[in-house]
Amino acid sequence: MPPPAVVVEQVTKSYGRGPGAVAALGGIDLTIERGRVFGLLGANGSGKSTLVRILSTLATPTSGRAFVAGVDVVAQPARARAALGVTAQQTTLDQRLSGRENLVVFGRLCGLSRAHARRRAGELLESYGLADAAERPVSTYSGGMKRRLDILASLILRPSVLFLDEPTTGLDPHSRNDIWHTVRELTAEGTTVFLTTQYLDEADQLADRVVVLDAGRVIADSTPRSLKEQIGVRLAIALETPADLDAASALLRGMGVHDISVDDAPDAAALSGLTSAGSLTLPAVLHSLSGAGIGVVDIGLHEPTLDQAYLALTGDHR
Repeated sequence: MPPPAVVVEQVTKSYGRGPGAVAALGGIDLTIERGRVFGLLGANGSGKSTLVRILSTLATPTSGRAFVAGVDVVAQPARARAALGVTAQQTTLDQRLSGRENLVVFGRLCGLSRAHARRRAGELLESYGLADAAERPVSTYSGGMKRRLDILASLILRPSVLFLDEPTTGLDPHSRNDIWHTVRELTAEGTTVFLTTQYLDEADQLADRVVVLDAGRVIADSTPRSLKEQIGVRLAIALETPADLDAASALLRGMGVHDISVDDAPDAAALSGLTSAGSLTLPAVLHSLSGAGIGVVDIGLHEPTLDQAYLALTGDHR
């Protein structure tokens, strides 16, 4: 069996020495299987960039070990770099060159012959929908096209693991969808994608698994759906009269609904709260409210977003 795409064993990273040392990573353990999209989430300063820099051989851990495609990134950095690709947040393209010329340059920098670099550039441009724009200067490309070309530059050597850092920052919805399609194509071909993103809907759409970092430690590791289910589903109710809000809130608390909030707008008669998935049914709630003489205008159960799950996990309720 081939090794996992990424293995991280008790990796720590500190900056400085002595009492003033700053711990960026506090002992990270990860195993990422091949051919998946792995999403790494966390606020600024959580340790995301530090972990990616270590895995891409741009930084060394203070302690612990890390492997990409079975290669120790500290002991054999050159071999590790041959197995990975990195698409940074800032573009590395030459705006004056054409798309094809940019890819050929990257191929040559990676050690390919001119003929091999041109052949590989043509394959990538054709496979990922940029062949029609291949001879145009990159300065004429849209933001989404530039981002796709950036990703293609990271694929020149057919890496088994691709690190994507904030791949759709600043893009319009149509361009974001194009990048998402490209990521899905890559994983369908067997590439492992290590995705860092501030857009939680992006992780929800793409990631098979999500890890949340906070202060240099893993605080959650699961599928997006499981993370959302951890905080429950939201029950939302609109009542006929605001006078029933207190009685409805008390009744719902007795049924296991928690974190109940009431719409404090004038004359509003709406409230919502969290409940475990599958623990309550709408008919049961309606029956209880009706039995208490409380009229209901509207009612619904809503799955939380990954944004809400993230805020609940990190304790950030700003």
